[in-house]
Amino acid sequence: MRLLEGQTALVTGSSRGIGRAIALKLADAGAEILLHYHQNEAAAQSVGREISGQSRLLKADLGLPKNIDAMFESLGGTRLHILVNNAGVWGPTPLGSTSVQQLDAMLDTNLKGLFWITQAALPYLQDGANIVNISSVAGRIGIAAGRSLYGATKAAVDSFTRSWALELAPRKIRVNAVAPGYVESDMTSKYFSDPEVLRRAIERSPFGRLGNADEVADVVLFLCSPAAHWITGQSLNVSGGFVI
Repeated sequence: MRLLEGQTALVTGSSRGIGRAIALKLADAGAEILLHYHQNEAAAQSVGREISGQSRLLKADLGLPKNIDAMFESLGGTRLHILVNNAGVWGPTPLGSTSVQQLDAMLDTNLKGLFWITQAALPYLQDGANIVNISSVAGRIGIAAGRSLYGATKAAVDSFTRSWALELAPRKIRVNAVAPGYVESDMTSKYFSDPEVLRRAIERSPFGRLGNADEVADVVLFLCSPAAHWITGQSLNVSGGFVI
């Protein structure tokens, strides 16, 4: 079903993992896709070749506001119907050994970058557009593995989602979030290469497995579709019951 025919979607961090799956899913539904990437142009080009419809590549370091501004200026008169804030970084920041550089890198992308790209997108967003933020169950539970900062940034994403939904309601722009649990992706592959870590993660899942990127992308598509026209300010838990 071409639910998004005639719409244009910007997906940040769409060269791999969950972002790639989201871009392909929205493209299959008929949307023109603006594929954002930071460094791996070859991977972004590969995603573009997988899309049967229209797509364009956009490069920007989301930790640098001037890069974000330049990216939007390159769009000219393009109007956006969908913004998916997917780009993010993930990694350990244990108390006692985390550097200022590590702290800044995570805040710059996961928090500041998400805020600035959404602010910069506002003049390009159509009234009635959809914003979907990729959050995480890490923002809802305690984490003992030195990932408190990552969890805090994702809790902030949920807070942004609720407040922006109210702030943008006069323009009929819906703002929602998707909060995945453990998902097999490029970003988590090194983490789950440890058999013991993988075993513990699977044991916490009621379905006895990790999630996958397509399962997250399905929910993003739902939130961008007419079926979700009365949903805003929500963060949907997409974790196979991980946080039950």
